[in-house]
Amino acid sequence: MGLLEQPAFLALQKMKARERALSLSGRFAGDANRFSAFCVPFGQQMQIDFSRQHWSSEVKAQLCALARDMDVNSAINGLFADNQFNHTEGRAVLHTALRMPAGESVTFQGSNVVPLVHKVLARVKAFCQQVHSGKWLGFSGKTIRDVVNIGIGGSDLGPAMVTEALACYQKQGIRAHFVSNMDGAQLAQVLNKVDAERTLFIVSSKTFTTDETMTNAHAAREWLLAACGDEAQISKHFVAVSTNAKAVQAFGIDAAQMFEFWDWVGGRFSLWSAIGLPIALTLGFARFEQLLAGAHAMDMHLRDTPFEQNIPVLMALLSVWNINVLGLNSEGVFPYCQDLKRFPAFLQQLNMESNGKGVNNQGEKVSYNTGPVIFGEVGTNGQHAFFQLLHQGSQAVPGDFIGFARSSYDYPVHHRKLLANMLAQAEAMAFGKSYAQVAAELTAEGKTEAEVAKLAPYKVMEGNRPSTTILCDELTPYNLGALIAMYEHKTFVQGVLWNINSFDQWGVELGKKLAATLIDDLADETETTAHDSATNGLIALVKEWKS
Repeated sequence: MGLLEQPAFLALQKMKARERALSLSGRFAGDANRFSAFCVPFGQQMQIDFSRQHWSSEVKAQLCALARDMDVNSAINGLFADNQFNHTEGRAVLHTALRMPAGESVTFQGSNVVPLVHKVLARVKAFCQQVHSGKWLGFSGKTIRDVVNIGIGGSDLGPAMVTEALACYQKQGIRAHFVSNMDGAQLAQVLNKVDAERTLFIVSSKTFTTDETMTNAHAAREWLLAACGDEAQISKHFVAVSTNAKAVQAFGIDAAQMFEFWDWVGGRFSLWSAIGLPIALTLGFARFEQLLAGAHAMDMHLRDTPFEQNIPVLMALLSVWNINVLGLNSEGVFPYCQDLKRFPAFLQQLNMESNGKGVNNQGEKVSYNTGPVIFGEVGTNGQHAFFQLLHQGSQAVPGDFIGFARSSYDYPVHHRKLLANMLAQAEAMAFGKSYAQVAAELTAEGKTEAEVAKLAPYKVMEGNRPSTTILCDELTPYNLGALIAMYEHKTFVQGVLWNINSFDQWGVELGKKLAATLIDDLADETETTAHDSATNGLIALVKEWKS
């Protein structure tokens, strides 16, 4: 039985009119305990406040019934066992095994994979110790100072986001740089900052054939050879994270310098694997372990907590309520923390690549909306960019506000103002400012009755815009690991409820294949006629302007 036919979903549809008629102002006025009733703790260091969402205890209970009826619990248990969640690619989904402590067990095709994970982690640790101790030297005998990660998608966004988010923990004397774009400008800008004698490149590609990654890797290889003049020195400056040992060796990287991961690790869920090597190098392996520990704690929360207090499950259920019942098809994410500046982009990939699907697990076109459009920016920048739409736009956009009680930087006045802004924006979205309030303010300013009538409509903010506030004590590796895993699991549960495969990404393939033919067309000086008139015309313009 599909989502739309579930008795609990039909009951939610019947509740829609009643729930829409209740404003957030009215909900809070009528329930002095609303905050405590809808605020869910994660350990002692994180609280998730769902009280400003458009729901009631009755809606929450019906949503949890929906999750039970759709057997979400079995799906969650499957995430910690041999599974075929990625059935279109014939792959299991076992990223939770990447953060399990030694001694745990996850069976895949009859074997426990946790020892394999810890074997690779031990190699990562040993390599980090070599680099940090100064035993790993470049071609001229100098220590490594810069690490350049070359990857794209999950092999870039996850490690880049984490190293930037935990910048204040980077005490290893290693600077991290990330190259992903096919635009050579990004590689050029990075290479202009680093010294070939002291630079280590990490080439991250599961197949070692990803076009963007390998184009950048070969260009970096040529740059290094121009500096050292000896192909034998490549092995001192390049390591790989891959599953393709043959291609890695053909590139010039010794097989002993290839860090393995597995087909059951999806790209956007891979930062916990050897793909996280740049994290371990820049933060230190102990910090990387803390990141894994935080994620594992959220894994256990997902697996062991009843739905009524299960944070990722509740987040996913609220998405279904907002999108499929209330018709709110976008979600904003607003971290009030400069170090989390890449977090919205990370969540865009995590959720939109996972759940941007229009076909269900049976190969049938879905008849309801699935993945939301995710967007965001760090506060307070977003306030001066798109918050106008959030407060007075014609459509409501649910948002997640993310804040930290303590800052990692010694600017207490800044941090107090930052938190004040976050709390104020969430409050303003929920409660707004009525016509009567605006009119009273304008009258107090000395405006005439006519002036008040003319100006007031433009200053009214209706409020009633839903949001969730995620408040942590501090941005630490452990808390960040838990936060990332929380959104991973939200994404997974959404996919279960929508009956879609959250782990393939066929939608990116067509453009890649078309690009492969267009590369040759752009190089050919003769007229191109093989495509539609727009593509042919644009190719002609490129050729004309290049010449």
